[in-house]
Formats: sequence, C-alpha cells, structure tokens
Amino acid sequence: MSENSNRPNNPYASAAGAYDQHAQSHTPDQRELEARVLLKAARKMQDLQKDWEKISPAMLDEALRYNRQIWLMFVDTAMEDEDPGRPDDLRNNIANLGIFIFKRIVDILTEPQKEKLDVLIEINQNIATGLMKKQPGSEASTETTSKAGTDAETQA
Repeated sequence: MSENSNRPNNPYASAAGAYDQHAQSHTPDQRELEARVLLKAARKMQDLQKDWEKISPAMLDEALRYNRQIWLMFVDTAMEDEDPGRPDDLRNNIANLGIFIFKRIVDILTEPQKEKLDVLIEINQNIATGLMKKQPGSEASTETTSKAGTDAETQA
C-alpha cells in the first residue's frame, strides 16, 4: 500500500477540499464584500446617469431594485441581529438610512430624474469607503481602501 493509501476513498473529496481552501483564501471578509456590492450598485446608477436619454424604465427599475435589495438586507440584518457589539444607535441609523433610500427609490421611479440618483450613489460610496477602512484588530489593508476609492472614482 504505497501511494494509493494516501488517496481519499471519494475521488471528489480532494477536489472539494481544494475548492474549499481556495474559496476561503480568496473570498473577502464580510465588510469588504458589502462594500463591493454597494460600489457595484453605485456604478449601475452612474451608468444610468451617463446614458440617461437612452435608458428604458426597465433598466432604471433593475438598477434601483438591485440597490433596494442591498439595503433591505442591511436593514433586516441591523434590526434582527442580536449582536451585543452592535449598539442600538447604529441599528437605528441603518434603519433610518434604509427608509430614506426606499423613499428616494419610490420618488425616482415615480418622477425619474437623473440628478435624484446622486444622493443614492453618494450614500453607497460613502458607506463602502467606511466598510473598507481598516478596523482595529482586522486584517483589512489601507491598500484595499485606496483601491476601492480609486475604483469608485474611475467608475464615476
């Protein structure tokens, strides 16, 4: 029983293990992931602004729906997460910001104007920047923060 004894019984096990190791080493932390999603939503809205005269109502709806889904997740998590490290003030601020965003989305869908997207884009970019900043005890780098800011500016 030479080399064959080291092989797993399941031929897919080593592939699954390799995938798991790769995913864990290449998946960003939760804060970075949230920041990237916010920047993607901001970029979608910026793209709409650039081609405002050519967009369809469906395109506007899709971009705003994407942003709304992100903020629904944030508000839901803030309100239902029992993390004692998350102060009530923070929970309330996230909920209030979410309510503002939801109202703004309805306003844009009711009376579309490209300038109305500015505040949603700015909020997403600012929150993303905050999420990408190095937290005490975290392994996030300032290089990542700089890259996110540069990427957001490049997309503007």
